[in-house]
Amino acid sequence: MKKIFALFILVAIISLFSGYSYALDHKEFKLKNGLTVLHVQRTGLPVIMASMLVKASPLYESAQKPGVAYLTSAMLAEGTKKRTALQISSEVEFMGASLGASTNSDYTSISLSVLKKDAQKGFEIFADIIVNPVFPNAELSQKKRILKGSLLQKEEDHSYVAQKRFLRELFGQYHPYGRLVSGEPEDIDRITRSEIQHYHNLKYRPDQAILSVVGDISNEDLMQLVEKYFSKWKALSGGELIASNISIQQTVSAKSVMIDRKTTQASIVFGHHGISRSNPDYYAVSVMNYIYGGGGFASRLMYAVREQRGLTYGIYSSFNSLKEPGAFSVQVQTKNESAAEVLSIIKSEIKRIRTEEVSDSELNDARAFLTGSFPRRFETSSRIADFLVAARFYGLPEDYIEKYSSYINSVTKQDVLRVAKKYFSGTNYLIVVSGDGSKIKLDDMEFFKDLK
Repeated sequence: MKKIFALFILVAIISLFSGYSYALDHKEFKLKNGLTVLHVQRTGLPVIMASMLVKASPLYESAQKPGVAYLTSAMLAEGTKKRTALQISSEVEFMGASLGASTNSDYTSISLSVLKKDAQKGFEIFADIIVNPVFPNAELSQKKRILKGSLLQKEEDHSYVAQKRFLRELFGQYHPYGRLVSGEPEDIDRITRSEIQHYHNLKYRPDQAILSVVGDISNEDLMQLVEKYFSKWKALSGGELIASNISIQQTVSAKSVMIDRKTTQASIVFGHHGISRSNPDYYAVSVMNYIYGGGGFASRLMYAVREQRGLTYGIYSSFNSLKEPGAFSVQVQTKNESAAEVLSIIKSEIKRIRTEEVSDSELNDARAFLTGSFPRRFETSSRIADFLVAARFYGLPEDYIEKYSSYINSVTKQDVLRVAKKYFSGTNYLIVVSGDGSKIKLDDMEFFKDLK
């Protein structure tokens, strides 16, 4: 009875938010050096969150130097012209603040969380690690050891191994999305301090960066703060930063890769090329994918593979929509002996959604969940700050937040069928399986023969 009541409350909440129009009022200004600043004032808590986006990622690095963007961001807080790594960490800890940097497939993000009373000191350190890092050799050697150790440990994870191989086979090793953001251990070994410094000089530029600040600070005070600490930041190179090495290695026919490991479980990645974030069909694809495999226990894949047959604890599909077209993939773990059956279900569900309209209830549930969960993306100041810079980077319209619900709710059953036919390939599949090769024979599968 309690479970039924809880489910009723959840449905009621989702229904309440399904027609919700979320507004996010922000101000924008630009420094003379070209730095774009986005600001949302929130006075509920005396905290300020800042997020700086720079065009530094595999998209903006040479295929001959993979990992340099990642290593550059990892080294930002390891010493500047004014502070050692220990001084930076001590000052940040004393304020109860947090400072971080991360690099993904498309960009690098540097973040700051600081109390309002410590805004001056916080922004001074924040600007210092972005503008004045020196990448000390001792800290660089230590960072390399830690990173390589982490990568070697991940190789014990069969799902990680399968996913890494899937992306390399799908895009090719010279495509930015076909390699590890961090680079392989041997790539990391080859990166020198001078190369990191050179990369920083080229890519960390105010005219190509976006800063968002959310929290208890007025627009006037923020303008003074940003002017004080970022106005002297100068671009050391010119011109628009252009993504490189993005020619896609197309999968022209069905292909399988077997990674032979003596395990009881098979880790499977199945998929093909997907769409970019700027694709106008993004919203229809989101609804379609939710119904197919992205909706957890509400998805067709979860019902067919787990609920009906008990072949896995979980199966999930996704379209990784990036600056350039990313990957569509289905990921699942199952017993070696049931790998062929699971793959057959994946294919049959693709065929079904490509040939038959989804039901009214499936469409309504997908739209209700996607619109109802949308406001949760803005529950905290840090999420808002991260969203603002990402939205600007991906070129989302200014009224994106207000109109998101209408974009999703306008998707019809005919739209779902159309994008399923367009973006689910009938032939160009890539299958990567990490498991016991003596029990999994991909070439003998009727499933795979049919794809050929």
